[in-house]
Amino acid sequence: MTEEPERPVRPRTQGRVLFLVIFAAGIGGTFQFGYNLSIINAPTLHIQKFTNETWQARTGKPLPDHMVLLLWSLIVSLFPMGGLFGALLAGPMAIKLGRKKSLLVNNIFVVAAALLFGFSHKAGSFEMIMLGRLLMGVSAGVSMNVQPMYLGESAPSELRGAVAMTSAIFTALGIVMGQVVGLRELMGGPQVWSLLLASCLVPGVLQLVSLPLLPESPRYLLIDCGDTEACLAALQLLRGTQDVAEEMEEMEEERAACQGRQARRPWELFQDRGLRRQMTSLVVLGSAMELCGNDSVYAYASSVFREAGVPEEKIQYAIIGTGSCELFATFVSCVVIERVGRKVLLVGGYSLMTCWASIFTAALCLKSSFPWMPYLAMSCVFAFILSFGIGPGEWV
Repeated sequence: MTEEPERPVRPRTQGRVLFLVIFAAGIGGTFQFGYNLSIINAPTLHIQKFTNETWQARTGKPLPDHMVLLLWSLIVSLFPMGGLFGALLAGPMAIKLGRKKSLLVNNIFVVAAALLFGFSHKAGSFEMIMLGRLLMGVSAGVSMNVQPMYLGESAPSELRGAVAMTSAIFTALGIVMGQVVGLRELMGGPQVWSLLLASCLVPGVLQLVSLPLLPESPRYLLIDCGDTEACLAALQLLRGTQDVAEEMEEMEEERAACQGRQARRPWELFQDRGLRRQMTSLVVLGSAMELCGNDSVYAYASSVFREAGVPEEKIQYAIIGTGSCELFATFVSCVVIERVGRKVLLVGGYSLMTCWASIFTAALCLKSSFPWMPYLAMSCVFAFILSFGIGPGEWV
């Protein structure tokens, strides 16, 4: 009986499966985050008008302008607040449910939010929009933490860095797509703004359809579940070859090193002197990214352009330019990051953002004194977003 020859490595199969993993995780992950970050911009005036009309129908009195602005600011702010709750949920979910199942279960928040958005106008409730934004924030917080974990554990070591960067690309792509869909000619009109907000259901459905066909993280299957056979099958599917003995050996060593250890809580990580520097770096970089104000620039870009004198019908196209700037800068960063290094891009990006933010603040304060100041403020918006895409957007 002749011995069956060993199957050759199939890089095309590996590339195809890995691409599908990246797409399925990204479309319902950081793409969803970028998409929901930008679609709130187009219906700004419609939501403010709806809030005022709803309040007047209930009380018989219109809301003062400052209260309308306050409620609108609350709608915008509930998204990152939900992101905080989602980030706290991500760790326990990833351990108990697994990486892939966590991403799938996370779409419960998306479906609930889409229903709230879709029926908010008919129900005459701006509170439904607030709750929907909070739920979408929770979904974004979970996916932004679990997605890089799932991709990093599924990719081969030589591609791990490049695969991790796809999270930033999907974020920028989601921002641009949300801006395009929000065009007045598409879904940015006064009659369909609730459907625009509910369109977040589409990326969620795409993930629900595609992700179950793909394998779970091999590392999770072996180290957290102890399922060697499932890990081997997932690894062979991801690599497109039967010869995965070397990677299995590495994971077995990691599994042996982790035996008897339990998942640590955040405060326990800070108590470990060996991890203190890494944790400090993560906290500083993560805090800087969240507090740098890039998300706020997107949320209030239309107001800045309006103050600059951009015609109302042209503002939507100017907003698309902001998302395109970040997408372009992200691709450029992916090309040069290996040559320049992350540290240089981070320091350079934040330095430029500080510069543009200072000029932007001065321009807003002096906009009534000089007629050209609003145009300077508008230029700073584009420069600020470009600087963010160059480095801070790639900090992972």
